[in-house]
Amino acid sequence: MIDPMDLHVVLMDSATAAALAQILPLLLLTLMVELRRVEVHRRGRVVLTRAMLGAFFLVFGVIETILVLSIDGSFIPFSWADLAAGLVIFGLLALLFVLSLLDSPSARRGARERSDDS
Repeated sequence: MIDPMDLHVVLMDSATAAALAQILPLLLLTLMVELRRVEVHRRGRVVLTRAMLGAFFLVFGVIETILVLSIDGSFIPFSWADLAAGLVIFGLLALLFVLSLLDSPSARRGARERSDDS
């Protein structure tokens, strides 16, 4: 009979997981700067655009959490410190998503001044 405590799942080697866990957040930050610059979150169907951005962040967060859990060489079993670090990163990605959808203070001030002038 198979003992579930002997389960050992390796998704990738630890060096690759560590490198990707460090590089992917930098790429995400670069992407978010560019998305804010071109104001993608305000174009087209706003609800659909924001839902797509939310889905992207969710998938990215899951991938990043899996990579952090795989840094020690195996996905299962993982150490509790790896799980805590992965969940902190996931929470920070959620915060980054919420902040990326907010309007800048200067844009809100300009919109308010335009509505006061009319």
